Amino acid sequence: MKPRERVIAALEHKEPDRVPIDLGGSVSSIHAVAYDRLTAKLGLKIRSEIADKIQQLARLNEEILVRLGIDFRHISLKKGFFAGGEDRFDDPSRRPYFIDEWGIKWGKNPYYYDMIYHPLENLTIDDLDDYRWPDPKDPARYEGLREEVKNLYHTADCALVADAVFGGIYECAWWLRGFEKFNVDMYKRPDFAEALLDKILELYMGFYSRYLDEVGDYVQMVELGDDVGAQTGPIISPALLRRYIKPRWKKLYDLIHSKTRAKIFHHSCGSLYPFIGDLIDVGVDVLNPIQPLAANMDIGRIKKEFGDRLSLHGGVDIQRVLPLGTPNDVVEEVKRVIRLSARNGGYILAGAHNIQADTPVENIEAMFEAARKFGVYPIKL
Repeated sequence: MKPRERVIAALEHKEPDRVPIDLGGSVSSIHAVAYDRLTAKLGLKIRSEIADKIQQLARLNEEILVRLGIDFRHISLKKGFFAGGEDRFDDPSRRPYFIDEWGIKWGKNPYYYDMIYHPLENLTIDDLDDYRWPDPKDPARYEGLREEVKNLYHTADCALVADAVFGGIYECAWWLRGFEKFNVDMYKRPDFAEALLDKILELYMGFYSRYLDEVGDYVQMVELGDDVGAQTGPIISPALLRRYIKPRWKKLYDLIHSKTRAKIFHHSCGSLYPFIGDLIDVGVDVLNPIQPLAANMDIGRIKKEFGDRLSLHGGVDIQRVLPLGTPNDVVEEVKRVIRLSARNGGYILAGAHNIQADTPVENIEAMFEAARKFGVYPIKL
């Protein structure tokens, strides 16, 4: 089967010729340090370019994607979250930093950028209308995009994944306000919390409406996310999520489904088992990353309980096995995940987040080789 056919079959809960494999199509990419080691090992004279400044993810070369058997290609706005975010060096800490188009300040550490300033931290509800928000209608975001994606659709024969924003509605609120302050807002200042979330929702709907008018005919997945889980459990109570976040997810996801036949891919790190039913309610089709070491995120259990209504994406442990195990450990991990989740379709193999800088290149190769070898249908593991 062709890669796009393979992905569509899996997302329709059918068994294609093999399990689809993702690297870089969504939240499944690779840190530039690990990518440089991988390209060197493969004998390719490719120096990484940065596709995601905050996470320091590499822009993946087509030759790498073909050699690894990757079935997805990622597309994004021509001008996005990091627009104008050139590093500055005038911070008193002497730490390089940049300011994104939302006004959030990100400081550099050895491997990533961290938030070091939340621009709405001390503002009130009366200040929101005067804040300088990103403009979803900016024509520079879309210039030439439709023709570019149309051409990719007809030449690459891979599944195309579109994303328009960085971070989810809940995440964006606390990135702007500060984690503690926004979570207190939902208890102590509900009018402010509602107003801020409504503004973010308005902007997100503006981004996705315009974006999908351009590319909705050509994409197979639309990537979104909102981290609501930590390693040991959710980071927001079910009551607060269902009051503040879920209704806004629903409005955004309904808009997206009205604009395209593509499946909605939703990323949330950590332990979010209590919210999986809520995600299905709001229209999520594909859940990522199924973090295996987080509490209550056993991929076999999730497949049994939700696999008829939800496709799963990810699941391969990037916290212990991939960086610390042997190549044989990685092969066994890939086999485990395929055995538990791939039957009857509805599964895409990928790391349970981006491959990190400390991952041995032999383990990266072992992961994708095992995926191609043991993901063949019918599954015999």
